[in-house]
Amino acid sequence: MAHPLAPPERLLHALLPLMVEAALDGRSGTNRALAPGLCQIGAQDDVAAIGVWLAEFARSPHTLRSYRKEALRLLGWATRVRGKAVSSLTREDVLAYEAFLAGPMPAAVLGHEATRGLSADSQRQAMGIVGSLFTYLVNAGYLAGNPWTLRRRKRIPRVRQVERYLERAQWTAVLDFLETLPQESQRERQHYERARWVVRFLYDTALRVSEAAQARSSDFVRRRGKWWLRVLGKGGVHGEVPIREELMADLARYRIFHGLSPTPSALERTPVILSIAGRTEDCLTPTAVYLIVKDVFRQAANALAERDPVTAAVLRRASTHWLRHTAASHQADNGTDLRHIQKNLRHASIETTSIYLHAEDDARHRETTGD
Repeated sequence: MAHPLAPPERLLHALLPLMVEAALDGRSGTNRALAPGLCQIGAQDDVAAIGVWLAEFARSPHTLRSYRKEALRLLGWATRVRGKAVSSLTREDVLAYEAFLAGPMPAAVLGHEATRGLSADSQRQAMGIVGSLFTYLVNAGYLAGNPWTLRRRKRIPRVRQVERYLERAQWTAVLDFLETLPQESQRERQHYERARWVVRFLYDTALRVSEAAQARSSDFVRRRGKWWLRVLGKGGVHGEVPIREELMADLARYRIFHGLSPTPSALERTPVILSIAGRTEDCLTPTAVYLIVKDVFRQAANALAERDPVTAAVLRRASTHWLRHTAASHQADNGTDLRHIQKNLRHASIETTSIYLHAEDDARHRETTGD
């Protein structure tokens, strides 16, 4: 019988067919535990050990995807840049990796085109994830020590306000553009209805793309005359998002187009975002949802390039997560209680939610400049 941890481990191996040479696979890592008989995992090399760690997050696709990305980045850097096994990394290597994350990052590490360094927040997240990996492997008895725990906790200034969002006029421009999409053929109409629904759904609910992709019709519930959407979010945290009647009308339109009843049933497992062909049994992947939104923004940017180059430039950078930021920013601008926005976005800390408050700066600018 296959071991339950095999799928994540196999997946990691599949992504690294040529990355780790035998000499750098960690079997003889200088930081390997001295008493291997006490190890709590069966992994014999670094890739397998990381696969076991990833398997702990198999029920949380968003977390698994994020952690796998950081594991791949660390493996690529350690073996291709540093010339060391992950289980041979020292404190000096931790310092070098921290500098590496600030970029630019060479293509040899990433396996595709080179890229610029990470933002301060992304650097903090990457170092935290890798640190948790090392803590796990030490606790499991695979590694003797954790060079990440020696890391001095530097206070990296946070950006006070979120910048990756669409202002009201820019959001309106996207909605207006959607209505210009061709609808002559059945295929064009299908594309239009899908794009229209996906963009509105992500904006109104402020869901992460992975949450939107896995949402089912039965997740819509009506309580005391009001609609809510149940969400299984990041880290397996359950939440509920208030749903406007206008979005329910958009949902009814989308469902009717695909031959479904206007209102979802509590027993219905139909995906909220149907597959490209409109099949009711298949969910789209988060990547597919992401690409739908990126294509809308790209086409809208092309349409606006001459008459509104500023908005066009913003839309070329925008993605699905911008819709989450946009929704939260607009809720804050409307005067929605910050505690309610926190619950809508399912933030653990209200400090995280406060980055969406723009009204105070608007007022300061207006009173200073008179504009």
